[in-house]
Amino acid sequence: MSKRFVVIMAGGRGERFWPESRLSRPKQLLPIVGDTPMLSQTIDRLEGLVPAENIFIITNEEQRAAVLEVCPSLDPAKIVGEPMGRDTAAAVALATVLVRRESPEASFAMLPADAVIHDGANFRKVLEAAFAAAEAEPVLTTIGIKASHPATGYGYIQQGAPGKSYAGKTLYSVKRFVEKPDAETAKAYLASGDYFWNAGMFVWTVPTIVTELEKNTPQLWKSCQAIAAGLDKGEGLSALLAEYYPQLEKISIDYAVIEKAETVTMIESSFDWDDVGEWPAIERHYPKDENGNVVRGNAHAKDAKNNIVYARDDGHLVTLLGVDELIVVHTKDATLICKKEQAQQIKALVKEVGAKDAWKHLM
Repeated sequence: MSKRFVVIMAGGRGERFWPESRLSRPKQLLPIVGDTPMLSQTIDRLEGLVPAENIFIITNEEQRAAVLEVCPSLDPAKIVGEPMGRDTAAAVALATVLVRRESPEASFAMLPADAVIHDGANFRKVLEAAFAAAEAEPVLTTIGIKASHPATGYGYIQQGAPGKSYAGKTLYSVKRFVEKPDAETAKAYLASGDYFWNAGMFVWTVPTIVTELEKNTPQLWKSCQAIAAGLDKGEGLSALLAEYYPQLEKISIDYAVIEKAETVTMIESSFDWDDVGEWPAIERHYPKDENGNVVRGNAHAKDAKNNIVYARDDGHLVTLLGVDELIVVHTKDATLICKKEQAQQIKALVKEVGAKDAWKHLM
C-alpha cells in the first residue's frame, strides 16, 4: 500500500468571527465550537488514519507561530507558512510538491482546518474508503456531505452513477459541481436527493493530481516545480516561497482543476459536518436557555430572546436587557454588536475598521 499523508489547509483569516478571530489567531486556532482549537480537533480526528509525521499544515507566515503552539505533536518542518494567500489551487500544488518529496507515489488528503465533525469514527471510515479508491483508480475523490436543509451558503456536488466499492463505501461519479444556489434552487437540490454539499475535502495520489495540475493549470504548476528544484538544490523553502509565490495565479482548486477534470468521484459522508462559517452557526452546537439565548462566557440576559453572546472570560460581565436576535461578542479590546440577520456583513465591517490606522492593530 502506498504511503498516506494528510495536508490541512489552515490559512484563512476568519473575518466573519471578528473580534474573537484576528489575523494572527483566526477561527481555526480558536475553540469557536468545543473546548480546544478547531485545528487541534482536526488533527485529533486523524488519529489511527495517518501517523503524525505524515501530516502537513499549510498556513500563512503571520499565523505560523500560533499554529506551532497549537500543534506541538507535529514536525515543525511540516508546518509551512505561505508568504501571501494565493487560494487553494496554490496550496494544493505546494502540497503536491512537498508530499512528492516524501514519497513520489503517495496518496494524500487535502482537508480544511475548521470543520466541525463530532463523529470521528465514521469520518475516518469515509477517509479510509477515499484513500483506497484513489490508490486503486486514477481518480480525484471528494466527500459529498448529505444535505440536511436547503443551505444557500455551500457549493453542491451532483452525484452520478455508482461504481466500485472500497472499504465498504460506494464510489460515485460526479455529474457536476454547482456554486452556492439561491433559496429556491437549494430546495430543489434537497428534494432531488442527488445533490450533496461540497465540504472541500479531496483525496488523490501524487501522480493523479500532478497530471491534472499539468493539464489544467500549467503555469502555476511550472512555478511549483521551480520551488521543488530549489529544494533539491538545498535552498530554503521560505526563500523559495517568497520568490515564487507572488507569481502564482490566485484561484481555487475547484475552478482550476476539479470542475474541469473528467476523473472526479465522490463518496457519501456518514458523519456529521458543519462548516461553521459565521457566528449564527454556533447556535447549532450549544444549548439555549429558556428564551433561546446561546451564551458562552461571562454574560447574563434578562427579557432578551434568541441572542448569541460570546464573551471572553476576563472578568468583564456582559448583560443584555430587552433585546432580541442580536450577536454580542466581547473581547478585551473590541466589542461587536449586530443583528443576527446582518452576520454576513461582518466581513465588510472588518474591512472598514481595518482601513483606519488607529484600529489596524485590532485586525
